[in-house]
Amino acid sequence: MPSDLSPLWISLKVAAIATLITLCLGLAIAHWMLSYKGRWKALLEGVLIAPLVLPPTVVGFLLLMLLGKSGAVGQLLPPALSIVFTWYAAILTGIVVAFPLMYKTALGAFEQIAPTLLQAARTLGASELKIFWRITLPLALPGIVAGATLAFACALGEFGATLMLAGNIPGETQTIPMAIYFAVEAGDNQAAWFWSGVILGISLLGLTVVNGWLAKMTDRKGGFWKGGIWKGGFWRIFWNKCDDFGLNPPLQHSTLKAQNSSKITDSQLTVEIQKRLLGFSLDVSFNTEGQPLGVLGASGAGKSLLLRCIAGIETPDSGQIVLNGRVLFDAEKRVNVPSCDRHIALLFQNYALFPHLTAAQNIGFGLPKGLSAIAQRQQIAFHLAAVQLDGLAHRYPHQLSGGQQQRVALARALASQPEAILLDEPLSALDTHLRHQIESQLILSLAAYDGVTLFVTHNLEEAYRVCDKLMVLESGRAIASAPKRNIFENPETVNIARLTGCKNFSRARATTLQSIEATDWGCTLQVLSSIPKNLTQVGIRAHHLKFLETVSATKSSQSINVFRCWLSTTRETPHRMTLYLKLHSPSLNPKDYHLQAEVFKEKWVQLKDLPQPWSIELDPQQLMLMTEETSLNL
Repeated sequence: MPSDLSPLWISLKVAAIATLITLCLGLAIAHWMLSYKGRWKALLEGVLIAPLVLPPTVVGFLLLMLLGKSGAVGQLLPPALSIVFTWYAAILTGIVVAFPLMYKTALGAFEQIAPTLLQAARTLGASELKIFWRITLPLALPGIVAGATLAFACALGEFGATLMLAGNIPGETQTIPMAIYFAVEAGDNQAAWFWSGVILGISLLGLTVVNGWLAKMTDRKGGFWKGGIWKGGFWRIFWNKCDDFGLNPPLQHSTLKAQNSSKITDSQLTVEIQKRLLGFSLDVSFNTEGQPLGVLGASGAGKSLLLRCIAGIETPDSGQIVLNGRVLFDAEKRVNVPSCDRHIALLFQNYALFPHLTAAQNIGFGLPKGLSAIAQRQQIAFHLAAVQLDGLAHRYPHQLSGGQQQRVALARALASQPEAILLDEPLSALDTHLRHQIESQLILSLAAYDGVTLFVTHNLEEAYRVCDKLMVLESGRAIASAPKRNIFENPETVNIARLTGCKNFSRARATTLQSIEATDWGCTLQVLSSIPKNLTQVGIRAHHLKFLETVSATKSSQSINVFRCWLSTTRETPHRMTLYLKLHSPSLNPKDYHLQAEVFKEKWVQLKDLPQPWSIELDPQQLMLMTEETSLNL
């Protein structure tokens, strides 16, 4: 064992300081590069990771040429501030060589965070600083710890660049790698073995401790965020004490209702925006007029994009967004209020719960500023009770079912007391039974909410039950906006009827003032409503077809639009049967049919044993007279 242990202390000091500085620089630059979209990004990326691919001696030579007495920076420094051949130079080379490892690891950790989590935090009113400390940094911590470990090991073992810039001065700049090199050069293998064992032991010990800690934190039973430093209180150094939320018993419902009320008189959202993407254009104009608005449309119609524009996640190309008289976006006036200041909560399809926070902490994240710790606990308890999750306050998202996660997300959105709440297909990920339960909970919660509500869905029944007014989107444009009964009972165009579930269409033309010819069905139909001048189509919903008991009913003077039909094929669901029917003559094959009829299985039991042909009535009151062209009813 050598008598002089200074290389050990110098190495540990240099590696520790270099790692600390590298950690701060790596996090800051990686976070900045994550959002930087400039034209020089590729070049900057290359410069930042260049020390990772350059030989250490080249890095040392470049630093020496830069900081030496004749270097560009060295000439500007007085002799007293020169760092060449000092232990500060060893720290500098450790930073330069270890930085790429820290930077790339931190950048990769940041990139792994789901963007919806950050977007959700912004819509809850969180500042960028709060998002970094409470969301980005905690979720990226495993990668950051791994990067810091690699940076420490790299700085501890750095040799070539350090020798070039700091030299080998025993007791001042001689680190363990240098002690090994010069011990071998002097033929002192015993000292070389000793220092090799020391640096190998330090490296293995550090890696073992870190890997063991990460493995413990990522235990599947508890999850990375279940225990350790988070539960033990370390993170509260950086944030408020009430994050643990030792929940007090909730106050009486009436008391908290009064505390939580922020009633907005005549709440109103006016939107008139255009947003162009590659191969798609969103051009929508509407006014909620104080009513919950359901946005209905097929996949790809632009529903989610519309909500993202309103919430401030996406920026429209032109137009205006006004909420309760407050301009949130105006392209002409260059107004674009950030998401965190819009007071608009967005409930994402995947709920976007923060995985490292409990249910209570998720709800508390969006609470208004200025509340005392007691008020925060009371508010959280109230919102948990409102969605029937009183006993699950301390559970993490991975410990909750899909329905429970959805309710936590809803409670979190409402807890932020937004002026508007946007729901992006909140029930789409739930099974049928759970969807019914959560839908009932959603209707109750929204009934007590006084702000603007936009409910996006492609489910017809959900839209009909949750909202009184509907807007139908198709290819980025609103093709209808009216009370739900008008949308479903009197669709003006074929596209609207199809999006609202109609399955039976035929080309049509007027023959008299009260009759039309359904060309594809091969029949003449009597109608009760006035016939549009530009009539092109007639339709009837599958559940509106009426089966008569006997063929002789076709001759009844009490019935009109009654025709003979033959069964082509059937399709079964748990409670209903879809019957494919051919009018006037028997079907030749399963694809040879005119109409689809939907009946409950009880009715099917009665029908299936009746001799064919059957008699079917196309009720004049249920016929929909439509056009092909898109028309707006805004």
